[in-house]
Amino acid sequence: MVSPDRDDVLRALERVIDPELRKPVTELDMVRAVEIDAGDVTVTIALTVAGCPLRNSFEEQVAEHVGGLPGVRRVELRFDVMSPDEKAALSAKLRGGRPEKTISLDPRTRVIAVASGKGGVGKSSLTVNLAAALDALGQQVGVIDADVYGHSIPHMLGVRQRPVVVDRMIVPPVRGRIKLISIGNFLDDNAPVMWRGPMLHRALEQFLSDVHWGELDTVVVDMPPGTGDMAISLGQLLPRAEVLVVTTPQPLAQEVAARAAVMAQRTGQKLLGVVENMRGDAFGAGGGAALADELGVPLLGTVPLDRALREAGDAGAPVVETDPGAESSRALVALAETIAATRQAAIRRPLTVLS
Repeated sequence: MVSPDRDDVLRALERVIDPELRKPVTELDMVRAVEIDAGDVTVTIALTVAGCPLRNSFEEQVAEHVGGLPGVRRVELRFDVMSPDEKAALSAKLRGGRPEKTISLDPRTRVIAVASGKGGVGKSSLTVNLAAALDALGQQVGVIDADVYGHSIPHMLGVRQRPVVVDRMIVPPVRGRIKLISIGNFLDDNAPVMWRGPMLHRALEQFLSDVHWGELDTVVVDMPPGTGDMAISLGQLLPRAEVLVVTTPQPLAQEVAARAAVMAQRTGQKLLGVVENMRGDAFGAGGGAALADELGVPLLGTVPLDRALREAGDAGAPVVETDPGAESSRALVALAETIAATRQAAIRRPLTVLS
């Protein structure tokens, strides 16, 4: 048997992708050593932290890509931990020359803020399902849980891992391909957040500047209810965000949601449209259409409140994944397709020809 070539092993490792940073381990300088003894290959990868929760992903990928090379009889993967200097170098590489404390989102990334004037209208469930549906459409998606006091995104996506800090950069947890960040990722159990306004602004600023988002097509932001500090901060930090206004069908919710829309307009953000959530016998129907008419924007979708949606949220998984045939699931997928199409239409609009 011919021994595998070292260059072939390194080329195979180019297909091993860090599950959190979404880049090849070779590009991230994580390959510490490659040892070949006849048909036995030993690979050492330096992780950012010793207790990396996704070690099994590296093991599976190395076994697949290196183990499939001609002449490889056995593959052993060993782990090491990056030194502080290596972490600093990795952080600098990921920033790509971008100064610290500046917005880390690519200018081409679309930002959709899911907002309402009051709590209890289902913004969080709408956020996680919209993110999952956009992911299924092939988009690279991130989720920011800006509802600091009522953080629920980690639970609704079933994510319990904590973010990894590389030098002074935060690597967000991932669920499949979806990246997410929430103050809940940093807390123990169900600990409350007792902060004043300036700390809320700082939290959102960190989510946007210190978190390594990488290349994303869309970021969905779960906004807190009302028109307070976080809504103002989002308008200041991301004035190009598009706001999706959520209301339940009842007239009172429609009236309060209009305030969130006016707030978005006053901070220079674009109103994407209205979603009527929780349609059904309990709340009635029609409030979303009335609000859309009042604001002069489209009604992008109506989502019924059904048992499948509630059970999926409690279980920590989007209903669009767990029960694609449910009425709520079909409505949420249609909403994601409508929102994705609005961006495509904008891109396809012909440019003005200058002479």
